[in-house]
Amino acid sequence: MEEAIIERLKKVKMVIFDSDGVLTDGRLIYDDKGSEMVVFDVKDGFGVRALVESGLIVAVISGRASEIVRRRAELLGVKEIYTGVKEKRNPYRELLKKYRLEADEVVYVADDVYDLPLMKEVGISVAVADGAADTIEEADYVTKKNGGRGAVREIAEMVLRAKGLWQKVVDKLFDERREDNL
Repeated sequence: MEEAIIERLKKVKMVIFDSDGVLTDGRLIYDDKGSEMVVFDVKDGFGVRALVESGLIVAVISGRASEIVRRRAELLGVKEIYTGVKEKRNPYRELLKKYRLEADEVVYVADDVYDLPLMKEVGISVAVADGAADTIEEADYVTKKNGGRGAVREIAEMVLRAKGLWQKVVDKLFDERREDNL
């Protein structure tokens, strides 16, 4: 990875994730009663939990309303959850004000063209490996892992390693035996 990105990651105080295609692989499954189901990867859950436990602000901003995503994010300790959002820049700007952050202190992980306006505003934009071509082109960094299949964990580890927090948070999570929350 470029040394310039690692240097920029050292300043990060907030990581924002899209949900569909980032926290999940983007597929929606419906049972015969019409109930929605999605699949989450425990590796990604560990990544989110590691960010939260390290004291970083973690947010989910999704264009689609989803109670399942909300519940998963809450289980992982995420406090800032916005679903059913048409204009993703609005909650982002609210978060900047609320936490008194600058754009260069924020990473946004995205997968599709709906994410482009926000990708252009944050300090570090990330596209998942299987993201849309335009999203990949716009990104400062493209993950090696696909959305919903380890990309979140990859970014979490990158941020925490750059900040010198990775081993500390891994030890803490292991000591507390948090695997039931992943």
